[in-house]
Amino acid sequence: MVTGSPQSVRNVFSATVSQSRFTHARLFSTPSARMKQRLVILGSGWGGYEVLRGVDKKRWDVTVISPTSHFAFTPFLAGCAVGTLEFRCAMEPVRKYGREITAYQAWCDSIDFGKRQLTCTITAPSDTPVPPTSQSDIAITKPSSFTVKYDKLVISVGAYSQTFGIPGVKEHAVFLKGVSDARVIRSRIIECFEQASQPTLTDIQRRKLLNFCIVGGGPTGVEFAAELHDLLRTEIPTHYPALSKLARITLYDVAPHILGSFDENLVKYAEGRFAREGITLRNQHHVEKVEKGSMIVKEQGKVDFGLLVWSTGLAPNPFIESLDGVMKDPKTQSVLTDEHLNILNEDGSPNPSVWAIGDAAVIKGNVLPATAQVAGQKARYVTKKLNKIIRDKPSPSEFVFRNMGSLAYLGNWRAIYDRSQATDSGPKRSESGRIAWLLWRSAYITMTLSWRNKILVPFYWFMNWAFGRDLSRF
Repeated sequence: MVTGSPQSVRNVFSATVSQSRFTHARLFSTPSARMKQRLVILGSGWGGYEVLRGVDKKRWDVTVISPTSHFAFTPFLAGCAVGTLEFRCAMEPVRKYGREITAYQAWCDSIDFGKRQLTCTITAPSDTPVPPTSQSDIAITKPSSFTVKYDKLVISVGAYSQTFGIPGVKEHAVFLKGVSDARVIRSRIIECFEQASQPTLTDIQRRKLLNFCIVGGGPTGVEFAAELHDLLRTEIPTHYPALSKLARITLYDVAPHILGSFDENLVKYAEGRFAREGITLRNQHHVEKVEKGSMIVKEQGKVDFGLLVWSTGLAPNPFIESLDGVMKDPKTQSVLTDEHLNILNEDGSPNPSVWAIGDAAVIKGNVLPATAQVAGQKARYVTKKLNKIIRDKPSPSEFVFRNMGSLAYLGNWRAIYDRSQATDSGPKRSESGRIAWLLWRSAYITMTLSWRNKILVPFYWFMNWAFGRDLSRF
């Protein structure tokens, strides 16, 4: 209880309020963070998220700028698209590190390397106010844009899906790059069966609706075809018995064989498996145009479909294409880096404050495949380098990629594991069939980033094996 004159009580109360305001101001302005060097990470994919996980957030003032608020575990997207796994199994939220980082859901529009400044645009609707900040080095330039200063920068913005300029692809096909794509595909599959079950349709119309087409014979297209076949073989005959025999899967590719980066014997095994399972392969076929519900194939003419999934590789990121003052690969337009993954200026000198990793970057004179494995290893290298730099210790030597092999799921508990080009210390033996399937599942459970998903993923696999996919959740 405060005693004394009214004036003294007021003085005590004013001092208490002032102290409270001072305390809250310290919580929001975080002056201690200003003493740290600011590390900005562009992107939350395989490269950016891995750097976020591993960097010393007690020593760095970390800011993440990404159009999505989560990391997508891409090997699980095909399974999520058909209900084998739930969407959350393929997601890791960026804001799980919210107490240690600053995160903005935004696009980076440009980089001023001289001023060490980024100009960004928020992804929220234009009438959404920009999040307030008291940090002096972030300034609002217009209602939907802001600038961010950096001391060190990691560029990991990824690449876009390649369409080769074919008309109608962006409007009428579905890509499989993120969780939102998997949601669209899952919804469309059931929508096709529901429409085909209407009594007013003929069998010809039903066959058109239930023709599921996939363009692209790489690992993503092959694994989605396999997961979709598992769905059509197991749950669909129970829920749509009159329609299950009308459904078919067709996989198109311009190459003579699918899975062109795999060992020849494994490719033959995969193509044989698909042939036996009734998945039609249309190799050396060229799509010329895509329309609503149909596409024009040079070798076939008009092909009707209910769902078209497009997975034909990667196209340059427009943001990377727009960057000035840096060297770029003449073929892919990716940013060129040195062996330490620092970007190269136009004069060929490395920028010691900026690194580029993932699909957006290529090491000069050492082009590596645009895979999650490469992006992850580059990210771990940069993370070690950053943690050494902040401690004033010698940083790691040049980056060396260690190929640990390639995996692809073929459906019905079969897979292939190619180690013919592996450069790690393990055996060079490749596997196919159920042994490879066990290795496939074991590898991806190990790669799953959080303990939550390490538990959820095998749980959902068991639930689907025991009770089947829950089509009511589609």
